[in-house]
Amino acid sequence: MRDQRKRLVGVVTSDKMDKTIVVSVATVKRHPIYGKVISRARKYKAHDENNECRVGDRVEIIESRPYSREKRFALVNVLERAQ
Repeated sequence: MRDQRKRLVGVVTSDKMDKTIVVSVATVKRHPIYGKVISRARKYKAHDENNECRVGDRVEIIESRPYSREKRFALVNVLERAQ
């Protein structure tokens, strides 16, 4: 069960909340009929226990237990820091 949890990679767009970050995850897919490449972005709230992330960081998040009404992901690690 633990290995079936979703892992997403995205960019931190907000770190203003305590122990919470907002991560924007972009996906790129082709349109099923027309073949045009479509990019979509979705925002997820993730738990950041030590408040270590800053805006612009590339992070990996994982599906976890519900921390609050909207927060369903947790920070795994910071892949690259913002410049």
